This record gives sequence, structure tokens and C-alpha cells, in this order.
Amino acid sequence: MDQYGASLAWAAFDLQTRLYNILRGHVVDLDPARGSGFLTSFLTRGTDREADFVRRSTVFALAEYLGWVEILRRDIQFLDLGRNRVNAQVMLQISRIGAGLSRIDAVSNELRLFRAQQRAIGELMIHPDGEPGRRHCLGYAEFCAKLDHDNGFADWFSVMLTDVDRLAADTAPAVARLQEVQTQLIALIDLLDPKKARFPQFRLAFGHGTHTLG
Repeated sequence: MDQYGASLAWAAFDLQTRLYNILRGHVVDLDPARGSGFLTSFLTRGTDREADFVRRSTVFALAEYLGWVEILRRDIQFLDLGRNRVNAQVMLQISRIGAGLSRIDAVSNELRLFRAQQRAIGELMIHPDGEPGRRHCLGYAEFCAKLDHDNGFADWFSVMLTDVDRLAADTAPAVARLQEVQTQLIALIDLLDPKKARFPQFRLAFGHGTHTLG
């Protein structure tokens, strides 16, 4: 956990930040006097380049998080979860997030991934040069290059990329699901960074106040 905890925390932070921006943007869009929300500004009304970045970076944030979860799962043989309460709590919280991502909803399936899909995405995000105890994920540039040049890799992400466009068209049906996942991600960050040393700010669950995220 010491080896991978910081990387997992950053990935969880990046994903919850993007989800917050999407959710907060939906609220902004409901009041035209306040301007345009995140997806509307950069994907719906932005340039083609801005739209492509938002689409890909949103999917990357989710994929990178799943990559670090899979890395931790692969190396979990080195952890004695029974004797370390925090490690056990982290793994339980990861399981809760996985359940939120796979939850079947009658009105929304955007960015929904079943457990096997979550593991497959995680496997794809693990850099091939790693080894037990020294694994790491693909960076954003590597991720984009593989989307452009590896059809087998890109196929796994095609639906997720389309889902971002669907969220931009109508976020409302997905709000409850995404809000649940965002809240659970913050709970994971709190376990990994209990003293708020890495993330002293910007750890607010959507629906419990307002703030600005980058």
C-alpha cells in the first residue's frame, strides 16, 4: 500500500474531480444566466480539439483509476489485510466504488462498467514494462497513441467515449449514479490521505456544498 497508495489516491482524485465538474456543469446549465457548464463549454460548444480532449481525458481518468486498482489487486499477495485495518478498509472501499460503477440503472448506463469490464480496462492500462512492486499505468500521451493506432485497444474504449457525448447531450439521467461514485471516491481518498497532506482542498462530495475544481 505504501508503494501504490499515493498513485491510487491521485488517480481517484483526478476521477472524482472530473465527475464533480460534469455534475456541477449540469447544475450550471440549468440556469442560463450562469453561463455554460463543463461539458457544454468544451465538448458541445468547444472546438473539435477541445471536444476530443474532454472526451479522451474523461475516459482516461476512469481508465487510469481502474489501472491502479488492478495493479493493487495483482500485488495484493504482498499485503496482510487481516493485520492491517487501513489496508482492509481501502480494499473494501475499492469494492464499493466498483459496485457503483457497475450498478444497473433504469435510466442511465453512461460510463457503466461491469466488474469483468473494469478488470479488463485495468489490465489494458498497466504499462508492459512494470513488474511486481514496480508497476505503473500508461500515461495520457501513451493512452491516446494506443487509441489512434491499436484497434484492439481502442475497441475497449469506444462505448465509453460515446458515453461522454451522451452525458454532454443530457447529464440528468446519470446524476444519481455519478454522484454516488464521486462520493465513494472521496471516501477512498480520505483513507489513503487521512491527514489531507496531498489534497488539503477540493474533497467535497457533489451535493454537499460548492467549490471550483480544476
